[in-house]
Amino acid sequence: MTQAEAPVVALTASQPVPARRRRSGSPLQSLWPPVLVFVLLLAAWTLASALLGDRSFLLPAPHRIFTEGLLDPRVLPEIVAALGQTVLVACIGLAIAVVLGVGWAIAMLQAKWAERSLYPYAVILQCIPILALVPLIGFWFGYGLPARVIVCVLIALFPMVSNTLFGLQSVDRSQRELFRLQRTSRWTTLWKLQLPAALPAMFVGLRTSAGLSIVGAIVGDYFFRRGTPGLGSLMSTYTSRLLAPQLYASVIVAALLGVAIFVGFGLLSRVVVGRWYDATKD
Repeated sequence: MTQAEAPVVALTASQPVPARRRRSGSPLQSLWPPVLVFVLLLAAWTLASALLGDRSFLLPAPHRIFTEGLLDPRVLPEIVAALGQTVLVACIGLAIAVVLGVGWAIAMLQAKWAERSLYPYAVILQCIPILALVPLIGFWFGYGLPARVIVCVLIALFPMVSNTLFGLQSVDRSQRELFRLQRTSRWTTLWKLQLPAALPAMFVGLRTSAGLSIVGAIVGDYFFRRGTPGLGSLMSTYTSRLLAPQLYASVIVAALLGVAIFVGFGLLSRVVVGRWYDATKD
């Protein structure tokens, strides 16, 4: 390096990184790509509906979903009532899945033989097609609210079990050894060390289970129609009557509910976990 080049290099190294490189982008810059894709999807949807001609009832134009579905004063109240029932079933099922999943993971944490004995059954439960169990669930528990909740629990349980167990087992070995040197009891170690360390993984499982609980509530309601109808029962009714705009409206409401649940638990994860998990990596 020549003497003439040295000051230039020193000056370049001391210069701050431009602000536009440090920023991840304005909210508008991160918002317009999905909006553009949404507009393109609506345009393609409208064109496909127009090309179907007499069979456009299979894919109604987007504006019909709003005028004949979401904004219809006769349809909107029943969709809202069905939405409330679906949320109720999903919340009950999710709460039970969280309690069972965390308890199952803690039980497997206590000994290797417990994990080898219990974890395969969690995998089997995840692999069994839920539709194969629906007739048995209806035969054993009836066709009302309890059967819907059971379907919801079966679908939402595995992510809580697997993610909680992963989080509990991912505690740093040196921290575990420190607790052992202090002769801390097993339950104190669990409460003071392992559960706090597992919170990030547990919330990942919680978000996944929350979305699956919506699916479980809709599936259970689709087959078990006693009591207050939910979105699944409403979809079945619209399908049998060939009410395509109303059917698509209920599907969109169910999808938006799943997105809201996922985003809500993501925000809750930030509030509860905060920046602790990232700080441990620094």
